[in-house]
Amino acid sequence: MSGSSLNNHLVVGRITTVFGVRGWLKVHSYTERPEAILEYRPWWVETDGSLQALSVDDARCRSDGLVVHLVGVDDRTLARVWCQKDIWVPEDRLPALGLSEYYWHQLIGLRVFNEDDDARTCFGKVTSLLATGANDVLVVKGDDSSRDQRERLIPYVDQYVLVVDLRNGVIEVQWDPEF
Repeated sequence: MSGSSLNNHLVVGRITTVFGVRGWLKVHSYTERPEAILEYRPWWVETDGSLQALSVDDARCRSDGLVVHLVGVDDRTLARVWCQKDIWVPEDRLPALGLSEYYWHQLIGLRVFNEDDDARTCFGKVTSLLATGANDVLVVKGDDSSRDQRERLIPYVDQYVLVVDLRNGVIEVQWDPEF
């Protein structure tokens, strides 16, 4: 797979900094459970425009985060090469979801329409999502074909998100346009 493109790959975390002097690295995981990132081996990182596989041979979950050791990386200088690199995995390695469940990357770019008093208004597109602890939040940015240019934060809960239609690229919500 070395030399392949990032098509059909998703970022699941990031190698942030070195940890100690024996080649260990700190990892920030974007997975729901931080240690779940270890289930997606090998990891792929982009170097010089292509993907390179990294093999993790040891990992530890600590109170301050996840630290890993890569095969063949046994000192701080070698480890530093991998710092500030995104960790990519093939999309087909992600677990299958249940009905009405979606990965965040599937929602980004969908157009958001508001159903309010029998009127259908476009709010814009989902640009990102936020994890707040209580629930996720859709970040919706208005554009030239939407009601206005505002950015709206819409809680991703059944009360407000009525329909997610991946096939047509649409999310239907019921949200006060003034928020």
